[in-house]
Amino acid sequence: MNRSTSSSPYLFFMQVIAIASLLFVSFFFSPSHAWAADKDKSRWDKKYSTEKYVFGREALSFVQDHVDLLPKGHALDIAMGEGRNGVFLATKGFQVTGVDISSEGLKKAEALAAEHSATITTMVVDLEAYDIPPNTYDVIICTYYLQRDLFPKIAAALKPGGMALIETYTRDHNQYRPRFNKAWLLKPNELLTMFPGFRVLRYQEVDTGETAFASILAQKPR
Repeated sequence: MNRSTSSSPYLFFMQVIAIASLLFVSFFFSPSHAWAADKDKSRWDKKYSTEKYVFGREALSFVQDHVDLLPKGHALDIAMGEGRNGVFLATKGFQVTGVDISSEGLKKAEALAAEHSATITTMVVDLEAYDIPPNTYDVIICTYYLQRDLFPKIAAALKPGGMALIETYTRDHNQYRPRFNKAWLLKPNELLTMFPGFRVLRYQEVDTGETAFASILAQKPR
């Protein structure tokens, strides 16, 4: 009997693992990915390099209206930008960590927090390669940034009973900004499918006549 025959499934499995590992490394650490991340960072740094707060200094209405429902504790603000939402949570007693690819945006977030005598922690990260620590946060917010593979990570990173608050543009926004990339726009009711097993506390789809967006507040089972 050929002894190698019995071990061939194991060898095949190991080869598959090795190939998958190489593909992972080549994607996340390839020059093309690094170039894309650097380009993205430069674009947002340039946008935020102004004294004016590009997206305003006040938290979104959906955040303000539902802050009393959020479990107090450690909050993560994904794609924090200039910090309007994360700083608002910090003023309400949350321990806030904000992550974003733009160091310029986060500098403005820190300045905004200082104006409000609040404390936040910020980290410059490439969100396309960012691993959120599991079972860590009581609240995770992500507004006007759509990266669909983040949703399972958000779910895993929340503690039992923790809440996710998401708001971003829908496909209807294209009627106001026709050149906006559809890949970054939510389909109708798409947010309702992003947190399977969660309890949806609030959901809305809004068309103001100038913009269109969806918002959700969902709670992880205890």
